[in-house]
Amino acid sequence: MSLYISNVTLFDGRTVKTKQGVHVHDGAIEWVGAHTRAPRTALAASPVDGTGMTLTPGLIDCHVHLQFDGGADFAGEAAELTPALAALKSSKNAQKHLEHGVTTVRDLGGIDAVSCQVGVAIEKHMIQGARVIAAGRALTITGGHGHNVGFAREVDGPDMIRKAVREEIRGGARAIKVVATGGVLTPGIGATFTAFTPEEIAAAVDEAHKWDRGVAAHAIGSGGILNAVLAGVDSVEHCNQVTTQIAKEMKERGTFRSPTLMALRGMLEHPDEVPPYAIEKAQKLEHESRDSQRRAVKAGIRHVCGTDAGTPFNPHGNAPNELIDMVAWGMTPLKAMQAATANGAELLRVPEIGTVETGKQADLVLYGENPLEDITATLQPMFVLKGGAVVHDVR
Repeated sequence: MSLYISNVTLFDGRTVKTKQGVHVHDGAIEWVGAHTRAPRTALAASPVDGTGMTLTPGLIDCHVHLQFDGGADFAGEAAELTPALAALKSSKNAQKHLEHGVTTVRDLGGIDAVSCQVGVAIEKHMIQGARVIAAGRALTITGGHGHNVGFAREVDGPDMIRKAVREEIRGGARAIKVVATGGVLTPGIGATFTAFTPEEIAAAVDEAHKWDRGVAAHAIGSGGILNAVLAGVDSVEHCNQVTTQIAKEMKERGTFRSPTLMALRGMLEHPDEVPPYAIEKAQKLEHESRDSQRRAVKAGIRHVCGTDAGTPFNPHGNAPNELIDMVAWGMTPLKAMQAATANGAELLRVPEIGTVETGKQADLVLYGENPLEDITATLQPMFVLKGGAVVHDVR
């Protein structure tokens, strides 16, 4: 397939240029530049008039749970999961992301290696869906967050953690997730409880990096966040309690922050439907989360877009709403869009996507309005390409 998007405002993942042209051929970006200087090969391709529209890289959601649909009863849904049902749900939810301009997701926990296998099926074009970078099962301490819903395996001690990392990679994991604190959706453990020891997290990071896998740390409380950052994790998920020391360390080390604002919002907007213990924890975290977002943005910490989709009232394809809240909580639209494109690709170790450059995969989204001027424009993608194939078109 060969097409040429003409005379468009282009956000290339880093900066914005006007009156640009992008030629897509055989799934890749063949040429990018000023529309008036387009080569003959571009002008001979199938035309897509971008006049008055804005073209961006495909959005990247760095934190989802494809096996969960976002219903009120997260634990109840988990109890019903079988590998077959998990595969069907993952396939359906991976496709939902495309409709919202999300062409790549990182799955951070599910049963067995199901999400890894769904990712392979998508890569082989057996089914359609967003590209999946899956972590397999998350790693948690005995009795830790997630132990009761199947998406995390209980493991203790540096040696056993190394073994668990190797086993998840053997199962197809392209990322590793460690649960460094308690969580909102697990009863019997405080959300800010510090879980793994620094030595345990360091072992996970060292082993994963040997295999060229990035490490995401679920960390809500400041103690667990600091342990994870000092151990060298690649991203901190949720990251609700950012102290001055944490901000300094994350900035200096280049640690990415994935605030997952949609996870809190989904629960807080439905207090009568989510378990009371979860609402109580979420309410305690809301103010700290806002303060931490402001502190992190001011400190210049690099952010990615992560929704935690699949948690209560947090549906798949929610990345545009995450971006809207990131801006509402103090980030510029430019920084938010960078978080959802170039930053996400760097974190996930997929350099072939995330920016609009010659030779990159043609993951592209065309919007009727400019999200760099009004971030709510991301709610209405007009035209979505993944690997050069049209996966959504409402022009």
